[in-house]
Parts: sequence; structure tokens; C-alpha cells
Amino acid sequence: MKQLGEILLEEGLVSEAQLMAALDEQIIRGTSLGRVLVELGVLSEGQLVSALAAQVGMQFVDLDVFPVDRNAVTRLNGSVCRRYTVLPIAFEGDAIVLAMADPGNVLAVDDVRSMTGMQVLPVVATHEDLSRAIDRYVRADDEMDNLTNAFVEEGRLEDVDLSKIGGSVEDDAPIVRYVNLIVTQAITDRASDIHIEPAEHDLRVRYRIDGVLHEMQRSPKSISAGVTSRVKILSDIDIAERRKPQDGRMSVVHNGRKIDLRVATLPTVWGEKIVMRILDNSTASLDLRDLSFGEENYAVYSEAYNKPYGMILVTGPTGSGKSTTLYATLNAVSKPEINVITVEDPVEYRLDGINQVQVNPKAGLTFAGALRSILRSDPDVVLLGEIRDHETAQIAIEAALTGHLVLSTLHTNDAPSAVTRLVEMGIEPFLVGSAIDCIVAQRLARKLCGKCKVPYEPDEVELIASRFPWVPGEPKPQLYRTGGCTTCSGTGYRGRLALHEVMRVTEEIERHAVAGSSSAEIMKTAVDQGMRRLRDDGWMKVVQGQTSIEEIMRVVA
Repeated sequence: MKQLGEILLEEGLVSEAQLMAALDEQIIRGTSLGRVLVELGVLSEGQLVSALAAQVGMQFVDLDVFPVDRNAVTRLNGSVCRRYTVLPIAFEGDAIVLAMADPGNVLAVDDVRSMTGMQVLPVVATHEDLSRAIDRYVRADDEMDNLTNAFVEEGRLEDVDLSKIGGSVEDDAPIVRYVNLIVTQAITDRASDIHIEPAEHDLRVRYRIDGVLHEMQRSPKSISAGVTSRVKILSDIDIAERRKPQDGRMSVVHNGRKIDLRVATLPTVWGEKIVMRILDNSTASLDLRDLSFGEENYAVYSEAYNKPYGMILVTGPTGSGKSTTLYATLNAVSKPEINVITVEDPVEYRLDGINQVQVNPKAGLTFAGALRSILRSDPDVVLLGEIRDHETAQIAIEAALTGHLVLSTLHTNDAPSAVTRLVEMGIEPFLVGSAIDCIVAQRLARKLCGKCKVPYEPDEVELIASRFPWVPGEPKPQLYRTGGCTTCSGTGYRGRLALHEVMRVTEEIERHAVAGSSSAEIMKTAVDQGMRRLRDDGWMKVVQGQTSIEEIMRVVA
């Protein structure tokens, strides 16, 4: 058998100098040669696994481009695929081709052989590719269809007391399994929201993935009441009240992680619509560097939050990532010697070491009332979920002027408009200019899929129509457009990135606030002082190959 180093040299994946350096490093680290090469950035995970497969005489497959046969996938139960990290991907004569992360797992091969009744031809794939492929191909759709058919054919809904759909109903009851599948599949598909919508003749389920809604399931209308009651019970919502909107919260465990869901019901003409916001706590622990800030924008923003007092505002429409940015800022400033208190409605993410207050208007605890109270609790940093009215704004401004760092959000289209918005709320203009240190406007754009994005040279018409910063006669930039592969489900996009407009409140902008200048005048001054507008930040990320012209046009006016 050839040594791994020989194979890598023959295939031109490493140079002799790189191999010798890795061998020296292997002795120091006491780990495998392949792992050292990956950690040094010489090899990718896929290249290493391919070389290891060649070493033992096995075939390596890239599951992102391999044409997986769905008929082969259905021959093996999904739970077995996940247990062994294997996936049947094709037929070869009387045998089934099995992609494996660990081809030496004889027990997995034996189990697959007995379950499928076929000979097994193992091939090698990376663990990451396999996990992604299992999530993609071993879906819950067929089981959902079977469950809805069971409801219709067996009349199971008539046998279930909807007031007791909760812990008292067996875990394998169709109504319980149906709701579990909806939630599990949404988390697997990286959805941020689940929409369960009753219509005239059916029940529609949609997932919001990367900011765009996708229809996933249509089920018979007859199961609507059962699904609604099940979700309400899990969320501790009154199932008898169907005439007014209600809010609740539930938690699920998915692949060993606890994930919270915020649930809202809304009465419609065809029944109660349910929206479940998936709150993945890993989002709340992000570092600010993970939020795609440009270097200049990050420098301005970090200077602001490292001050001991003042106000920082993050603006943008609903769903633009404002909360994520504020939580990441809290992670940056939070220390054992600092008292951090938040006032939120609702508390989306639970953070260790931070005192979080839930607004409760029914009990008389409003934003303004809670803010007044926490200012008597000796805070150093205050996060205010949203500035909604004059009273809240006034207290927040005063807190920023009396030695507290105040973080909050406001609904405006750009950073300069936040100054005029606060003045319109009745705050004295000179207080606005004095209290605010920095304003960040934010949008979320979809990221191009790294596997299938296609480089191209745009034509003049496209550049001029999109107002791209290009001067006719100059060389055209190389940009990227969507491709479409199995990794991104054919959309060309996977994940999202933030576009930022970071405005430092300087003396000139303070004077504009006091003089009652328009947001356009404030914008002009800020741009003259070096602020990059939202669209310009978007163009920079287009040139870097992170997103497309079409996506910037979609999210930025």
C-alpha cells in the first residue's frame, strides 16, 4: 500500500517542501499527517478524504455534484442513515452504492446489507458532505404525507380530545408526530420562521429560508384544528381562545441542541394562522467579526461601543438582523465587572451573565416603566429592545447622558433618518446630538453559494441600470452570479450576510440636529465625512464575490 505522502505528491496536491514541513509538524503535534496538512491549510477536507480513499483502493465521491438516485435513498431508513452517517446514493447491478464517512465500519455495512437485502459497495465521502446530503435527501415530506392520509382515512381527529393534546397523548400519535416533523424539518432546512396557514380547502406550511418564504407542505383542512391545538399546548397558549392573537414560547431538542421557538397565533377568516420564529441560541453568541462588517465600518462601530457612555442605535426593517447585532455587541462589552441589563419584548435569546427583563404591559410593566426601574439598579450597559414612543426615547436619551451605555433599535430606512425620527418623537434636538454616538443602518442579503457561484463579466447595460459604481471606459469588474446545485437546493444562495451603513455622530451632524436639518442634508454631510452608504457597502460585497447585483437591488432601495 502506498504511503499517504506518496499519493499526495503524485497527485500534485502538495510540494516536497510542504510535505517535509508537515512531517516535522506531525512529530511535534503527535497527530496524523493528513490532519496536520488540513490544519496548516495545505489540503481541504475533501482532498484529504480523497487521498485516503485512494490509499485503501476505494472510490471518493463529491456528494455536492454526484447525481444521487432518490430511489436508492428510500431503501434505507433515515434513522439508520443518521446513526451511521451513511447514505445509499445509487444502484450498481444487484448492489447498492453506500457513501460512508468511515468505510471501515463493518457493522454499518452489515446492517445496511440485511435491511436492503442487497450487496453493499462502500464509497468514501467527507463527514460534512454526508451530513448535509442526509439533511437534504432524508426528508420528512413522505412521512408527513402518510400522516395526513392517516388522518383522512382513519378519521383519527374525531378520536382525539383536542383539549388534551399534550403530554397525555402518546408520542407516536399522528398529530404529535406531524407537528414534530414540521419543526424538525424546518430546523434542518435552516429556516428562521415556520408559517402554518389554514386556507379554504387545505392547511399550508411554509418555511422562511434565507429571508424568502418557500411552500413546503399542503395538508387536508381537517387536520388544522388538531395542529393548532398541539402547538398551543406546547407553547402554553390558551387553546379555548380563538378570537384574538396570542403569544407563547416552546423549546425543542434537535441533534443535542436546545432550540427555542417564539410562537404567535393570528385569527384569520379560515382559522388561526401560526408563526413560529426559530431562535437558535448560537446566533446570540456570535462575534461581531462574524457579522460581515467592513474594516472601516467595524472601526467606527467598535470605537462607539467601547465608550463608557452614550447611545448606539441599530436601525432597519423587521428581520434585518438588528437583534443579532445588538446581542453580538453585548457579548463584546459584557464582563464580570460590568452590570448589563436588557429590557425586551419579547426576550428572544437567554444570555448568561446578563439580566434580562421581559416587558409585560398587562401587569403594568411597559418599556418606559421597566427602563425607569433598571436605572435604579446600578446598570453600566442597558439594552432597550426598541424605542417606540416619546417617553421611552426621553428616558433612554437621559440614561445615555448620565453615564450609561445605551443600545437600542429604531425603525428607519437609513442611519441619518434616526436623528430626525427622534426629533419627530418630541426629543429636544440638542439632546439627540449630544446623546447619540453612532447609528448603524442594516439589511440582510443572501450569500452566493460557494459551491456553484459563476464568475462573469457584466455588460454595460446591467452596470448602468443597477447604478453600479463603474465609469464607462474603465475595465469592467469580474462579478459572480447564481449557479444552482444540491447544496443550495438550486437557488444559488446559501446563508445571509449583513450590509451596514455606520454613521458616527460628529460635531457637524450635531449642528444639523440642532438646526433641524433634513435627513438628506445629514446624509450628505455623513458621506462627505467618509460614511459608506448601504448600497455602497453592498457593491463592495458584490465585488468581493459574496453576493450578486440582483440581491443588492432586492434589499436596498
